[in-house]
Amino acid sequence: MQVVTEEESRPCPECGTEIRTDRRFTTWCAACDWNVDPEGDEERHVQGRLGRARRVAARRHGERLHAEVGGDDHAPTARTLPALCAYALACAVHGVTLALVVGGVWCVVYGWGGLGMPFGLFLLFLAWTLGPRLPRLPTEGPVLGRGDAPALYGLVDDIARVAGTRGVDVIAIDTAVNASVTTCGVRERRLLTIGLPLWELLTPQQRIALLGHELGHYSNGDTRRGIVLATAYRSLTAWRYFLAPAEDPSPTEMAVALVCFVPRALVQGVLTVLDGLTLHAGRRAEYLADSSAARAGSTEAAVGLLDRILVADSAEVTLRREANAPRSARRGTDRPEERAERLWDVLAADAGSIPEHEYERRRRAGALRGHRVDSTHPPTHLRRERLLSATPVPAAVVVDEERERRITGELADARSRLARQILRDGFAG
Repeated sequence: MQVVTEEESRPCPECGTEIRTDRRFTTWCAACDWNVDPEGDEERHVQGRLGRARRVAARRHGERLHAEVGGDDHAPTARTLPALCAYALACAVHGVTLALVVGGVWCVVYGWGGLGMPFGLFLLFLAWTLGPRLPRLPTEGPVLGRGDAPALYGLVDDIARVAGTRGVDVIAIDTAVNASVTTCGVRERRLLTIGLPLWELLTPQQRIALLGHELGHYSNGDTRRGIVLATAYRSLTAWRYFLAPAEDPSPTEMAVALVCFVPRALVQGVLTVLDGLTLHAGRRAEYLADSSAARAGSTEAAVGLLDRILVADSAEVTLRREANAPRSARRGTDRPEERAERLWDVLAADAGSIPEHEYERRRRAGALRGHRVDSTHPPTHLRRERLLSATPVPAAVVVDEERERRITGELADARSRLARQILRDGFAG
């Protein structure tokens, strides 16, 4: 499928250089960086002195981390003092839940038949509601077991060996322009979630790099993905949700919100501290996961993956446009299966038509924005620079045409189901 571009030329209003424009994307000048990041310019303008100071501090921290990681591709995240403090704080969070359980049981046992019993039941209810929740394996949507997708699982196993870890237990497919790994349940079963829109944007080697990146999080000591810290985050998030004030409060709700102000501020403070303690390790883990991506799929594929992620929001725009298009524009006489299958072709064609100058604009915009204070990932331009400055590595895993054909066949049902879901329900991102 071919996409008609809307390119034309015009002089730059800042320096007069002739620039190419495409009505689908931001117009900018590569010679003087005019309008390279209009959204970021507005954000920087309204930040104020404190915001600018935080950006400077974040940039210094990020540059130190970039220099620290350098070409170190294999070393796991060290058990530094911040990491140990984060574990201690997470254990304290879980200790609150344990105290609620112990207090509830004590009140029920010793207050049986009296006023202590309902109070104890209330404490136990709080512990059950606000306590840690282990992620569960998905039960809805396309979920593939080893018997459903042997070729895909075989590919994941090959990449896992390169990453220095084991494979996954379950693979789920969803509509996110993303991919992730999660450890589920007390048995610590590994779940790999592949966002089909992102998968469809990538070449076969870039897909290998994507899987190498995700599996690399298991081998590089990413503390945020451990059960202790992950469940502490979930508990704190639940506490914050229950303590949040109502949007349009009644007098009674205003009184409750006033009472909850101190504990709500305390919970938010603990979340902020926990974020600060784990941010360095989390960003370092992203760099090391990029190295895992390069070893699995090649440096070229890992860099290409980062470029694709830079323009991932274009895929979201395409999917929303197709989902919101009038039925007549979807050739209403076609069968639903044909419309659904064409969705991925449209997505791939739109992604393939993005001009190189748009990729370059987004790289420069990312460099201008620099390090965000609360971002869990290092800036993409630094991740890309690190891969390109190291010695290029070839792919350790290569997919031939036959294997690619089998994987495509294993994903065919998911492609059809998710395309129909997007066209029927809309794209939520």
